[in-house]
Amino acid sequence: MTIALGADHAGFEVKQAILKSLQEQNIACMDYGTYSPERVDYPDFAHPVAEAVEQGAANFGILVCGSGNGVAMTANKHQGIRAALCWTEDIARLARLHNDANIIALPGRFISAEEAVRMVEIFLQTGFEGGRHSERVQKISSC
Repeated sequence: MTIALGADHAGFEVKQAILKSLQEQNIACMDYGTYSPERVDYPDFAHPVAEAVEQGAANFGILVCGSGNGVAMTANKHQGIRAALCWTEDIARLARLHNDANIIALPGRFISAEEAVRMVEIFLQTGFEGGRHSERVQKISSC
């Protein structure tokens, strides 16, 4: 499994905690930055993560910004991307189970690093339920 990660300055610390956790589990990571808490623009990191997932270079993506909204909106502009804004463990589980989300977007200013790591674990360990949800997921694409 390969995971693409990206964050802006507001998500930097949370991204670093997630990256450390994934590396400790020997999960391959593609870190698209940012690499410091200096102010940056979230699309500069969301687009490369979404492209990595879109092109199959990564199985899943993890994005973090202040609210999680900006990175989710940016990633969802890409074909085949289903980025889900998650702020609880249950939302992270359902994003995979019912929506077949392939990118988790996290609100770095509203959750702890520990909560983020746990949500990522749940997101990555949960499979897509399929069935009636498959038809709904197929209807997401506008093309």
